[in-house]
Amino acid sequence: MSKTIHCVGCEGGIEALPESEIQARIAQYPDWRYDAGKRRLTKTIEFKGFLKTMSFVNAVAWMANREMHHPDLEVSFNRCIVHFQTHAVDGVTENDFICVEKVEALLD
Repeated sequence: MSKTIHCVGCEGGIEALPESEIQARIAQYPDWRYDAGKRRLTKTIEFKGFLKTMSFVNAVAWMANREMHHPDLEVSFNRCIVHFQTHAVDGVTENDFICVEKVEALLD
């Protein structure tokens, strides 16, 4: 992204993106996948040890809190699985793709 884009607060009242748009956009992120059954975006990231994993988790937590859009995280010794979904609409919205981009920036 060329400019800084932030999430827009969501307590419902918006619609999830159509699956065709999600599929087209997720193709820009080869390591991410769209889980249509659970209506969420997912990425598994491997790390070399616990401290690097936890450093990443803390960075994601800081970013997500700043964006007010929080992922579900599955954390183990050397791996973190990140799931983005807009829970208020039970699907994927623009906010999820904004956060996917921000996670990718953390990994660069």
